[in-house]
Amino acid sequence: MRKRYTTIKDIAKALNISVATVSRALRDKYDVSAETRQNVLKIAEELNYKPNFNATGLVQRSTHNIGVIIPGITNYYFSTVITGIQEMARENDFNIILYITNDSPETEIKIAKNLSASSLDGILACVSAHSNDCSHFQEMIEDGLPVVFFDRVAKSVDTSKVMQDDYNGAFAAVEHLIGCGYKKIAHITGTKDLSLTENRLKGYYHALEKYGLPIVPDFTIHSGFSQKDGENDVNILFENKWNTPDAIFAVNDRKGVGAIIALKKRNIQVGREVGVIGFTNDPISEIISPALSTVAEPALEIGKISCGLLLKHIKKSSFPAEQVILSGELIARNSTQRHELP
Repeated sequence: MRKRYTTIKDIAKALNISVATVSRALRDKYDVSAETRQNVLKIAEELNYKPNFNATGLVQRSTHNIGVIIPGITNYYFSTVITGIQEMARENDFNIILYITNDSPETEIKIAKNLSASSLDGILACVSAHSNDCSHFQEMIEDGLPVVFFDRVAKSVDTSKVMQDDYNGAFAAVEHLIGCGYKKIAHITGTKDLSLTENRLKGYYHALEKYGLPIVPDFTIHSGFSQKDGENDVNILFENKWNTPDAIFAVNDRKGVGAIIALKKRNIQVGREVGVIGFTNDPISEIISPALSTVAEPALEIGKISCGLLLKHIKKSSFPAEQVILSGELIARNSTQRHELP
């Protein structure tokens, strides 16, 4: 049996006043005397009254619910971001409601359309990998629902965004490969048009240019973000046996792990013959053999900061859009340890 909670009707009955008067007293309205308000607060405390945010939202236009739209929750990065979001939301008495797109733009649009009539104070969103049209998020904002993006952001929508430093992280990853002696470096990256993909690609190109290494068009492959995509990309890279890379920079660790698996299936020694580096610092990067070098992303901080920004937008509709970029950390492991070949 569900526990019965104290309502404003109970307070009104105890003081022999109207429910409307109790409601106005709890909201500190000007037309309630100081004495009445003090009595209401006293009884509310005695009866252990807790406000029903969904009910008060009908009057105050606040539900204390935040929607989080993400591609999935089965990988380390998103689960860690959600932890950060939840910590910040809980500190501010907000709840989070998850909406999973499974990286489908159609699902994302459907969710967005349905949310316009739902009881939410704001939205945190990481766009799907194949989403080119983000007008549905713009419509939300125009309807008065605050939206903040994290990780994969919509470039065309003017609102706050929180990201890791994709450009400098990618540059550091490729520079590390070059410093280890690799000279023919490929990049297995994400889908086109995502700012994340574009910025990591720029970092990759600029590192090659800085150290005078050639940019080989066939060494850049766009696909999804999964481990299987990583395997498939490496198989494409090694189809032409006369022009193969000696190192691979993967857009994330899942693709990096896929690259290692594909290389091992081809009896290629990872590190010694072909170096591999990823981006995220997923726990699997330490479990795979050899351990995967990577650029660690501040996922927990991204969650906390993006949620904090959304709360500012919720509390103040005129709060200006901010763009926050957080630095990563290069972690060298065995997958980029190269030794003299016999």
